[in-house]
Amino acid sequence: MDSPAASLFFKRLLSNAVCQSCRQSVAQARHGIVQPLTFQRAAGTYSRLKKEAETKKSRKEWGTTADIWQPRSGLKSQDVVEEFKEYPLTTAEELRHKNRRPRRQKMLMRDFIEDSLYNPHYGYFSSQATIFNPGEPFDFPSISDEAEFNKLLDDRYHIFENELDERAPNDTRQLWHTPTELFRPHYAEAMARYLISNYKLSLFPFNDLIIYELGAGNGTFMINVLDYIRAVEPDVYDRTRYKIIEISASLAKTQRERVAAAGHADKVEIINQSIHSWDTFVPQPCFVVAMEVIDNFGHDAIRYDLATEAPAQSHVLVDADGDFYERFEPHLDPLAARYLRVRDAASRAPYRHPLRSGRLLRNIKSRVMGGRGADGGRLGWSQPEYIPTRLLQFFDVLQQYFPAHRLLLSDFDRLPDAVPGINAPVVQTRYRRRTIAVTTPLVHQGYFDIFFPTDFGVMEDVYRAVTGRLTRVASHEAFMEQWADIDETTTRSGENPLLSWYKNARMMMTV
Repeated sequence: MDSPAASLFFKRLLSNAVCQSCRQSVAQARHGIVQPLTFQRAAGTYSRLKKEAETKKSRKEWGTTADIWQPRSGLKSQDVVEEFKEYPLTTAEELRHKNRRPRRQKMLMRDFIEDSLYNPHYGYFSSQATIFNPGEPFDFPSISDEAEFNKLLDDRYHIFENELDERAPNDTRQLWHTPTELFRPHYAEAMARYLISNYKLSLFPFNDLIIYELGAGNGTFMINVLDYIRAVEPDVYDRTRYKIIEISASLAKTQRERVAAAGHADKVEIINQSIHSWDTFVPQPCFVVAMEVIDNFGHDAIRYDLATEAPAQSHVLVDADGDFYERFEPHLDPLAARYLRVRDAASRAPYRHPLRSGRLLRNIKSRVMGGRGADGGRLGWSQPEYIPTRLLQFFDVLQQYFPAHRLLLSDFDRLPDAVPGINAPVVQTRYRRRTIAVTTPLVHQGYFDIFFPTDFGVMEDVYRAVTGRLTRVASHEAFMEQWADIDETTTRSGENPLLSWYKNARMMMTV
C-alpha cells in the first residue's frame, strides 16, 4: 500500500476539520453501517499529502483546511484547458498493463471507474477488497430475533478483522459482505433450486446443466450451489459443468483452492478474464449468473444543456500531480450515443431523466442562471446522469457469444448516500473500521468502492432490445419466498433476515 501517504490521506478524510457533515445511516449495501463525510476536494488531496509525507514526515501540523481541501470540480484555468487538449485519451484496457496510476492523461468516466476498481496492479478488487467470512453458518432458528442476529454479526465482524490484524495490521482494509456469505448456504441454495427447476423443465436430459458465474468472489456461492446439487439431485450433478469468469487474478486463485478442497474440481473451470473481453462462442444452452456484479460496471456521466437539450459527456483529466478534473465535452462517443438511442427506443415506461421538467421551466432556469459555474461551464447545464454503458456491452456479449443463455441477475435498485446526480453511485471507503461515503467518484484509485443502483425497468427493456429474449423481474423478498427454505432462516420471534434484509435488491431472470 502507499504508506505513509495513504495513512495521512485517510486521516484527513476522517478529520472533522474537513467535514461539512457527519451522520450515520444504515446502507443496505456492502458495508452495513455508513458514516458519510462530505468534503470539497477529493481529487488532489492524496498526491499533495504524499509529497508532504515524503518531505516532511516528522511534521505534526499540516496547515489550514483551505490549504488542503480546495474545490476541484472543473477546468477553471486556461493552463488546465490547454492540458486537456494536449493529454492523450486512454482507456481502462490500456491502463491494465500499467502498474502505476495514470498521470498526464484523460479518459472517459467509465474508464476512470473501471481502472479504479479493476486495474490488476492497484484496483480496488485486485489489491484492496476483502470479503467478510462469518465462519460457521448462522443457526437462525436458535436466534431470538433480528436484533440478536445483528449483534452476532457485529461480533463476528470484530473477530474476523481482529484475526486479520493479528497477521497483518491494516488501517485501510476494505472489508465488505455479501448475502451469499451472511446467509450461507441458504441464499445460494435458493438460486440452485431455481436453476435445477428450470433446467429439468426444459433441458434435462438432453443437455448438460452449464452455469457461468460472473465475479464469484471467494467462491462460496459456487460451492454452496454444487454442494446442494450433489446432495439433492445426483443425476443433475453428473451433468453439471460450472464455469467462473473472474477478472481478479487473486480471487481466481482463491476460488481454485476452495473448489479443490470442496471436491468439485472436476466440475469447475475458472477463467481469469473480464466478461467484456469474452470472444468464445457458446452455442449450448446455459445459465449466466451475476450476483451483485453489474453495480460495479463502468458508467458514463452525461449532462444536458437546459436550453437546447444537447448532451455532453464527462471526461476525467489526471494532471502531472495526480489531481483530477472533470470536463463535459459536447460530442458523445459511439457507445454512449448508442445507449441513449437504445434506451429511448426500447423503454416502455417513463424513467428518471435530467430533462423531465418542462422546456419552459428549463429555459427560464437557464436564463436566470446564465454565466459561468463552479465547474467551468455554463450554469445552464443539468445535473449529471450516469448511464450504464458497460452494461450495454455486457448484453452485447450475451447476444453475440451466448445466444442460448438464460440470465439470473441480482443487484440493488436504489442506494443511500449516493453522490449527486441521477442513477449516481455510492463512493465509499473504510478507514480504521469506519465506513466513509464521499461525494464524488473522482477519488484515489483503488481505495474506494464505486457502485451504482440499477433501474431495473430500463435495464429489462434494454436487455430485451439487445438480446431479443423475454424477462421477469422480482424483488429479492419475493424471489426468496418462492425458492428459499424460509424455515431455515426464520428466528424464534418469526422475523426472517433473509427476507427483510436487502429490501433494495431485485432479481431479473430470462424466461
